[in-house]
Amino acid sequence: MKTNIVQTFLNTPDGAEAEQILRTCVHCGFCTATCPTYQELNDERDGPRGRIYLIKQLLETDEVTEKTRTHLDRCLTCRSCETTCPSGVQYGRLVDIGRGIVEKKLERPVGQKLARWGLRQLLPYSKRFGAAIAVGQVFKPLIPGKLGAKIPPKRKASPWPKQRHARVMLALAGCAQSSAAPNTNAATARVLDKLGITLVEAPDAGCCGAVSYHLSAHDEGLDFMRRNIDAWWPAVEAGAEAIVMTASGCGAMVQEYGHLLRNDAQYAQKAKRISELTKDISEVLLHEDLSSLKPTTEGEKVAIHCPCTLQHAMKQGTSVDQVLTKLGFDLAATKDKHLCCGSAGTYSILQPELSERLLNNKVKALTGDNPTQIVTSNIGCQLHIETKAPVPVSHWIELLDR
Repeated sequence: MKTNIVQTFLNTPDGAEAEQILRTCVHCGFCTATCPTYQELNDERDGPRGRIYLIKQLLETDEVTEKTRTHLDRCLTCRSCETTCPSGVQYGRLVDIGRGIVEKKLERPVGQKLARWGLRQLLPYSKRFGAAIAVGQVFKPLIPGKLGAKIPPKRKASPWPKQRHARVMLALAGCAQSSAAPNTNAATARVLDKLGITLVEAPDAGCCGAVSYHLSAHDEGLDFMRRNIDAWWPAVEAGAEAIVMTASGCGAMVQEYGHLLRNDAQYAQKAKRISELTKDISEVLLHEDLSSLKPTTEGEKVAIHCPCTLQHAMKQGTSVDQVLTKLGFDLAATKDKHLCCGSAGTYSILQPELSERLLNNKVKALTGDNPTQIVTSNIGCQLHIETKAPVPVSHWIELLDR
């Protein structure tokens, strides 16, 4: 794709990166076949190719319209298009760059600004988010309809193992998961304990930065990233083997730390190392001897939901299937595995109508083979899917912990 980007952007790291990405696109349109929003809306501007043209136009004219922002807002950033693209277009980076520019150039309506600001003040802070969930759970019987359905049930974490092993891995407590599904990391710790690995949460590590960064508050997101690097670095220097992710949305973000902080002289090398160490728990278990794990499999038929962040960003689309198959689980047949469930971070809140359409499609695709339960690898997807699923929804690592 030929470009003629104005010097205002070309002289910046983001502008130079955007030009490089744009030049890899060959207009083929394969991406539209796997784009959830294009499939639903059948509008070229709501598919990757159309959005690429909108961003190109923005960078070449230094002008932006409300319509451009609307179509970029509707993007899930699921990155299914990246898996499909034969040219290797890094669409996820391009849309983040485009959204960041739009956010600076075009004032949002007050209601939208407040909603996005409120999400950034609540979701990344586990104590605030936990308190909000606790209040919601108390009053859930009085909260009607879709809003009440979004409030997750109470869940408790069972004890972490007390013994210590020579092998150590780090975990991210995170913001939403630590409050809404606290047993996920506890179950992971117990599974790894049976394999002779100690899992440790760094107390000063917090939100991965995805909420802020994907809402175009890039500097705020980068600050979260730096704090996590500082929190993890002593353990990394002490020999931690990996940073284990049990929420693939966080995993996808942390794996990008090295790229996003590449121009930060103080953090560039540390960020690169952190990204290299970051692995989803399924990838970790794929390379371990699992013979000591003997989970209960009888009577279970498990439907696996593979989050977009796991399959398209972290490139681990079959790792959970491989682990569960190796351990003897009966896996239900599912459809349209490449399509997003509609959770997509804050998308289900900011784009509720389209998100619900995608959710209905996903639940139907997951339950056609009559599973006894649905498992996933990301807290956002878990909370979203369980609002409509006819069977229990959990993180898959809890199956191994039983």
